[in-house]
Amino acid sequence: MAEILVGIAGATGYGGQELLRLLSRHAHARICVAMASGKTENLRTLPALTGLWDGAISAFSIDALARDAAAVFLALPENASADIAPQLLERQVRVFDLSGSFRLRGAEARQRWYPKTPALADDVLVAYGLTERRRSELRTARLVACPGCYPTAALLALEPLAAADLLDGDVFIDAKSGISGAGKTPSERTHFSECHGNVSAYGVFSHRHAAEIEQELSRQVTFVPHLVPLDRGLLETIYTRVRPGTSLTAIADTFEQAYGDDPFVRLRGNALPEIQHVVYTNFCDIGWNLDSDTGRLVLVVCLDNLVKGAAGQALQNFNVAFGLDEREGLV
Repeated sequence: MAEILVGIAGATGYGGQELLRLLSRHAHARICVAMASGKTENLRTLPALTGLWDGAISAFSIDALARDAAAVFLALPENASADIAPQLLERQVRVFDLSGSFRLRGAEARQRWYPKTPALADDVLVAYGLTERRRSELRTARLVACPGCYPTAALLALEPLAAADLLDGDVFIDAKSGISGAGKTPSERTHFSECHGNVSAYGVFSHRHAAEIEQELSRQVTFVPHLVPLDRGLLETIYTRVRPGTSLTAIADTFEQAYGDDPFVRLRGNALPEIQHVVYTNFCDIGWNLDSDTGRLVLVVCLDNLVKGAAGQALQNFNVAFGLDEREGLV
């Protein structure tokens, strides 16, 4: 088949560099343009990708980005994506947005969490890009809003149980992410001296990813993220209850029915996953333990926040949207 020309905006960030790495080995996609996030950033190559992709990084230009590309990945801050994505859609370019700008469907929620996001035309098909749960929507969408790393882990673990009507009671999500999840722009919170040897909670009752999880799960959750001193990787421990009489076998069967044929979700059962099992891969590992006497269920979910939680899932969505092997460029 003919090569699909793709562009990347924000190619020098953590997510953008992962996209370059993954797309460089893709059999059916060719990077025709890779851009920095602004016009003033120095043009440069990326030494870490030498031998994989040796192209230059150009300054940002919407005209150059849309000129040849059939699809564009936006690895940009949400305000930039909110401005650029509609312009690309008007030029008939398919957009895969790694920011949160277009993930929330309700106008009130968007106004609260992403006030710069405009309303799109009614005929623009937008898909929430949780690949394993939204494949049919991806095939026709013009804009794919790729989920954040925290919601990806939480929703892959919880959605099958919710769909099977097994959840009973509150859901508590204790989430821990490596520092790269905060993006490349430095801050006091991500300074080495602040992070090394430290674990800190943040965004309690005020993290925008909670709104994303609640939207897709259609139920309230208590979500508490933590920053841990790792460069990459994410682990969530989720506490909830299941309906009386729910067995461990019923939970295992529910997950098997949901993901038994999926190449990137690995079901670990009571062999609880760890971050080291998933880094630099597009896998999401899910494990669980059930106290049958009380109905208490603990789920443990791991993924790489830069791959399955960002660039890898975006590429997986691209593969589905263009009718390609879902694993292309990812294994």
